Amino acid sequence: MCPNCREPLVVVELEGVEIDRCVACRGTWLDAGELEQIVALAGVQPDRISAALQADRRGRRGRRRCPRCRRKMNIVAIEGPPIVEIDRCPAGHGLWLDPGELRTIVRGFSGGEAGAVAQFLADVLRHDLSAGAEGG
Repeated sequence: MCPNCREPLVVVELEGVEIDRCVACRGTWLDAGELEQIVALAGVQPDRISAALQADRRGRRGRRRCPRCRRKMNIVAIEGPPIVEIDRCPAGHGLWLDPGELRTIVRGFSGGEAGAVAQFLADVLRHDLSAGAEGG
């Protein structure tokens, strides 16, 4: 269930990573470790994103609930131009990203070619979601 709009999440597999997407609000749920996998697919060192997530370990209490455990998630800031605030489950189940935040994170931690990879990832997700809507 989407932590933002309470609609069902659709699972999209991308290069072996299962990403949960909301068709209604276009947000993304990533289970623990999946953001690092996506960043690595984009050619960026995943230890940089892990360090950024650890920098704001606790964050402030948000309003959204984790789709796994239903606890209120914390809002954490990922430093790097620009700063992106995402929701993180306090039990470590995963992360919620609003539309565009995944692309912003990948671009913020990379330059040049990786920005094109981030755009490719967004295009693949958009294509998979539209194909799923037509088939279902």
